[in-house]
Amino acid sequence: MATTNRQATTLALAHALTAAERGLAVIPLSRTKLPALRSPHRGDPAAPPCHGECGRFGHGVYDASTDPRRIRELFAAAPWATGYGIACGLPPHQLIGVDLDTKSGTDSSAALRELALRHLFTIPPTVVVLTPSGGRHLWLTGPRDVVIPNSAGRLAPGIDIRGAGGYLVGPGSRTDHGTYTTAPGTGHLPPAPCPRALLRLLLPPPRPQGTTAARPPAHGQGLIHFVQAAHEGQRNTRLFWAACRAYENGLTPDLLPALIEAARATGLTEQEARATIASASRLTTHRPQTPHETPRWAP
Repeated sequence: MATTNRQATTLALAHALTAAERGLAVIPLSRTKLPALRSPHRGDPAAPPCHGECGRFGHGVYDASTDPRRIRELFAAAPWATGYGIACGLPPHQLIGVDLDTKSGTDSSAALRELALRHLFTIPPTVVVLTPSGGRHLWLTGPRDVVIPNSAGRLAPGIDIRGAGGYLVGPGSRTDHGTYTTAPGTGHLPPAPCPRALLRLLLPPPRPQGTTAARPPAHGQGLIHFVQAAHEGQRNTRLFWAACRAYENGLTPDLLPALIEAARATGLTEQEARATIASASRLTTHRPQTPHETPRWAP
């Protein structure tokens, strides 16, 4: 088994280095599709948000690199990695991932076709990655001056978007459910530009006129990014953890609207986000942490 794992890690590293040659920044992933390296700041709720400024590994997508030497160091630090993630929203490609899921009996491909007919756009030939569950990842590129947020099910049921702060599982990665592969005839293609009509759908809805959002504290930006990077199955947990940290560090109320907005961008409804934040408020109010207590919801 150990030999098999080493072979999977070696293969994942080879695929990651190939992706880096195409200008795609990568990180090692475990069999669960999560970043293989855990945060060095786990268990320290007083630690300021860090995106790698500390110089250590374990900051998720913020560790992503195209530098072969750094990539080898990342994989050397995670010998259990069996896959790699490709960071979205970074130059030169500004990659946007359209994740067409097949779970819960949804027909996400039909939903995308319906959107294309309604909004008059077509998906150009581009890289398509086949997932073990039967889904597809479409690779598109966006303009350099546009930030596309992550979202889950906002466009239509079963359609998730991976944008800034998110990542896609790279082809060749092995997971608990199988291997990600490139669809025949698409591996040699460059990621195609995102159609303008689709790009408009991916942008956050404009704020109603006459309303302004309170700017969250600068040291709360890390919590916002943490929520924005949530994948399906992590959304409530990440929001709950971020809200707990916000209450414990006295960042409310300025930060809460931004956390709700970040949660909505991942696919939660405002009602769900407010309920999760209310739970965090009750926990931190009725059970304050001691300085030596390990946070239950640390990522």
